[in-house]
Amino acid sequence: MRKSHADFVAEQSQSASAASALVSSWRRSLVKYGLDPAATRLPARVLGSELAGRREAMDLLMHVAHPQLDQLFDLVGLSGCNVLLTDAEGLVLAQRVRDGDAAQFADWGLSEGFDWSEAAQGTNGIGTCLAEGRALTITRDEHFHTRNTAMSCMDAPIWGPDGRLIAALDVSSVRPVQADDYNRLIAAQVGQAAASIEALLFRASFPSARIVLASEDRLGGAALIAVDEDDLTIGATRAARKLLGLPREGEIRPRPASDVLQRDEGMRGFDKGERAAIARALARADGNASAAARALGIGRATLYRRMAKLGFEQK
Repeated sequence: MRKSHADFVAEQSQSASAASALVSSWRRSLVKYGLDPAATRLPARVLGSELAGRREAMDLLMHVAHPQLDQLFDLVGLSGCNVLLTDAEGLVLAQRVRDGDAAQFADWGLSEGFDWSEAAQGTNGIGTCLAEGRALTITRDEHFHTRNTAMSCMDAPIWGPDGRLIAALDVSSVRPVQADDYNRLIAAQVGQAAASIEALLFRASFPSARIVLASEDRLGGAALIAVDEDDLTIGATRAARKLLGLPREGEIRPRPASDVLQRDEGMRGFDKGERAAIARALARADGNASAAARALGIGRATLYRRMAKLGFEQK
């Protein structure tokens, strides 16, 4: 006799020999959270002022994410997929779904206000993505609860400007058959959209800073640093922190951007700062030395002497 999904999950979760990321999540769901894989209850849901308060707490994220959710839905909506944005606790804050599919997804609890944390619903795309801090796909019988085994969920984490995990982006489908190749394509789109939201949020969080690309290698996210008017690094995305050996979370101690980027610019101290000031003045004056000298408050001859000392090419 074939074992039920609930019996199989329970057996694997308690097996000492079963070792995989999926089984580890099943084990957390069963042992750490005390969940029953055969339970049929819907996720808990919050509405009204409580949901509004959770959205307000994520106001900047919601603002920058809305256009990205629309674009992602334009790509996957016609195939019957549902797009969700959650907070770090797995509560659904925003949704994109076709009117004809909305009731069906609501019946599954895949709507605004529902709690899809791993602690509440066991192994699932949203909750396990947040629990493990990585992009993943949970399809059908990989879910912990039997009631969720008709779903396929593609998810990616969104990291805040302080390096902390703040949200998850999800595309879910409850269609009976969905090819693995198609799921991989959707997962790639979800990852790109999450990276775009993260980059937009980072830029919006440092509106007065210059944003510098730390590397073309995105490491699953946008490797960006924020540099102030004194060329000091004052912020970095999660990917940049990992790439540059910066603290994983929290504020960044201001440091020269060239030091953070490990670029030896050949100058130190006042010479370096003076050269940068002259270069900026010349750029603003379109190369006109007289105008640049006036902007710097020095004579034209003095400017030429300083340019020669600092290695400027004379034209």
